[in-house]
Amino acid sequence: MLRSLYSGVSGMRGFQTKLDVIGNNIANVNTIGFKGSRAMFKDILSQTVAGVTAPADGNGGVNAKQIGLGVTLAAVDTIHTPGSAMTTNVVTDVRIDGDGFFAVRAGEDGGIFLTRDGNFKLDAAGQIVTADGYRVMGLDDVLPVIETDAVTAFSIDQNGQFIGVNVDGTSAPIDGMQIAVVKVTNPSGLEKVGGNMYRVTPNAMEGDIVFSTPNDPEVGTGAIISGQLEMSNVDLTGEFTEMIVAQRGFQANSKIITTSDEVLQEVLSLKR
Repeated sequence: MLRSLYSGVSGMRGFQTKLDVIGNNIANVNTIGFKGSRAMFKDILSQTVAGVTAPADGNGGVNAKQIGLGVTLAAVDTIHTPGSAMTTNVVTDVRIDGDGFFAVRAGEDGGIFLTRDGNFKLDAAGQIVTADGYRVMGLDDVLPVIETDAVTAFSIDQNGQFIGVNVDGTSAPIDGMQIAVVKVTNPSGLEKVGGNMYRVTPNAMEGDIVFSTPNDPEVGTGAIISGQLEMSNVDLTGEFTEMIVAQRGFQANSKIITTSDEVLQEVLSLKR
């Protein structure tokens, strides 16, 4: 069977995967805190027809003769560049201006997930939660309940500290109410679990999750900006350009398969 036939098939599979990644990026162009992905490829091990010959006895060396066998998927990278800021003027809408992730917990003893989605809300029990009801983590544990009877309003500073307005009109920091930020060594190593959430993997960071103070220059965490949300970092212009490239690549590889089939048809017709 012709090698070009299988090379064309591998190329079509590769560009189909690239289109899948592009389609997901475009679908999440308005998703809060979404980070786009890209498909990277590598060639498959080549078939060696003739090996290398070293220079000897006054004769020059001869290079190897190798024929490639197609392409395969090398990686699907998540690009953690910052997205654009959208002003909402909602106090509990926050974004990280710089590196780091918010940490949220599912249930009392559930797992901890990371996210760049700062669309937080104050529920009926006075808890700071995500849209899915996950509680936001502070430096030690989940953020405590805000006593709405004692605090009439609050704001959030760049260090993630909640500043409450008391019933007598005075304002002061609320004890224990400081949003934590997690600095990840390799953000691309995080595992997407849906719902704008990431799970920490051994390739993302070593050891346990460390909760840090926002806007800490020593750790390198970003500042907390209240009243804004970080939008998707997907660039539609780039995605549509890559879509055209993937479409043309898919068509070219399908042409390889068609041509290889015509060659085989010619070989079969020789016996007639």
